[in-house]
Amino acid sequence: MSKILIIEDEAAIRRVLVKILSEENSDYQVSEAVDGLSGLEMIKKEDFDLVLCDIKMPKMDGVEVLEAAMKIKPETPFVMISGHGDLDTAVNTMRLGAYDYISKPPDLNRLLNTVRNALDKKELVTENKRLKKKVGKNFDMVGSSEGITKIKDMIEKVAPTDARVMITGPNGTGKELVAHWIHQKSDRSSGPMVEVNCAAIPSELIESELFGHVKGAFTSAVKDRAGKFEAANKGTIFLDEVGDMSLSAQAKVLRALQENKVSRVGSDKDIKVDVRVIAATNKNLEEEIKKGNFREDLYHRLAVILIKVPALNDRREDIPMLIDHFSTKIAGEQGSVKKKFSEKAVKLLQEYNWTGNIRELRNVVERLLILGGDEITEEDVRLFATK
Repeated sequence: MSKILIIEDEAAIRRVLVKILSEENSDYQVSEAVDGLSGLEMIKKEDFDLVLCDIKMPKMDGVEVLEAAMKIKPETPFVMISGHGDLDTAVNTMRLGAYDYISKPPDLNRLLNTVRNALDKKELVTENKRLKKKVGKNFDMVGSSEGITKIKDMIEKVAPTDARVMITGPNGTGKELVAHWIHQKSDRSSGPMVEVNCAAIPSELIESELFGHVKGAFTSAVKDRAGKFEAANKGTIFLDEVGDMSLSAQAKVLRALQENKVSRVGSDKDIKVDVRVIAATNKNLEEEIKKGNFREDLYHRLAVILIKVPALNDRREDIPMLIDHFSTKIAGEQGSVKKKFSEKAVKLLQEYNWTGNIRELRNVVERLLILGGDEITEEDVRLFATK
């Protein structure tokens, strides 16, 4: 059920609006406020899916209501109701955050279309928030060791900027988590986060994957296709395993970073893009530069901020927290009861040589939860966690 608030001092206009909305959809729950001040009080107390607000009102006009509401409920769509002489003001309210405006007397089709569209937008915003919370849980960065604390502190400083970030560290250490945290805490968090695994894409296809292609650019190009840079516009692109990118693709990425433009394979048309780039690698790129495998100018463009993720063997004090985190997560995914790990079992896991890092630890925890007893013991670890 959609909750709609009408703030209008003219009783006749209120009655018309209530009648139109009630007849349009029985699921619309319509509330009324006779002036701006009482309307703002209702907004403070309740969550409305849409507010229809007159501009000229006693006590508090519609512009003042809008400005105050945007501070306390910024996601609530406002549709302003304007008289003929209020059109300039109505246009100005859209700069202040209003979704749209309708003129008096309201045109039936215009009103209903505006209401439907505004409610659809509110639903999308709500769904986006829900998905972001879900994504946030999937990318928890667990740990309180010195190395992880430093990374979290750096993320807080770097995320609000558009600085490019290079994340380094062995496989399985959580470089992807760092990239997601940076995106989620940035001003681009409402935009897309597009991931590209440069190592998983054949060298002959990487340029098409990143920049797109036009129909006929190569044998299998049967239609025009946008690339990952275009898909990430207004958001973030995460170039994972960037050290495996071909030199030809590196040259195009460098141009994209320099000019904020890309061109699809087979086309000479430039496409403007506004993208933040985060890269990650498990390679020593300075060594790759010496070997001629990686462009030095691209490295310096990408590595404005360097974040090194430590191996799990270098942050063993985080292992108890990680075991608990994975146990909770895996039990939830499998619909099973979370099992307790004995102190000796945890201690033994802390002594283990984690060559596969956090990814390996998660797999071992899942194996122990499936094969171990009601409580995971030291003996379970010796039986099921050893290589």
